[in-house]
Formats: sequence, C-alpha cells, structure tokens
Amino acid sequence: MKVIVALLAMASLAYCAPQGSVTEPIPILRQEQEVNFDGSYKYSYETGNGISADESGFLKNAGVPEQETQVAQGQFQYTSPEGQVIHLTYIADENGFQPIGDHLPTPPPIPPAIQKALDYLASLPPSQEDNETR
Repeated sequence: MKVIVALLAMASLAYCAPQGSVTEPIPILRQEQEVNFDGSYKYSYETGNGISADESGFLKNAGVPEQETQVAQGQFQYTSPEGQVIHLTYIADENGFQPIGDHLPTPPPIPPAIQKALDYLASLPPSQEDNETR
C-alpha cells in the first residue's frame, strides 16, 4: 500500500512540474519613480531584454473643476516576436490618447479629386441652414 501511495505522490509531482522550457528571470536594469503632492509624477524603467518605458504626468488647470485634466506623456519600446523593434510615443490629455509610432497603421492618402471637392466645400460661405442648426 505504501508503494502505491508513493508512486501516486511521485506521479502527481511530475504532473505538477513546470511544463515547457524554463527561462531565466529577466533582470530590471533601471527603475525610477517619483510621485509629487501636486499630482505630478514620472516613472521610467528598463529591462534586460530591451523593454523600456518612461512617462510623466501632471494635473492641468488644477482647481478649475470644469477644466481639470490629467495629462500623461511618454514612450515605450520593446521587440515584437517577429523581431521588429516597436517604439511608441504618446500623449494623453483632454483630446484623448494620441499615439505615434512607425508600426501603427495610417489612413491612405485622400485622392486628389476628393481633396479638390473638400477644398471647394470649405471655401463656400455658410448657408442659412447651417446657422439655424447651430
């Protein structure tokens, strides 16, 4: 009976052992953070596998409830599984999150005929209907 219990215990340990390849922990090479009483902050870090990030933020129009906005701006970088270095800079404020990066999709250019029509429409004086709907 003891042999069966011992075999079951060893089998359960083998089953619970980590599956797949075991990797070494990734070291944190640099890490800094600062949080101030006025609501401003900044942080940054860098890891041993090439991941890095930094961000700073502050409260815009502090004390004006209708106009207070948290502003954050920063960047991060990492290498994708395909080997491409992804670098993204951003700002987030009352206008939303605004990322910039070479890897982000961009809209196609506006065809010249459409752009000409848009320019023409923009040059027209406002109509009476436009004024009534405002």
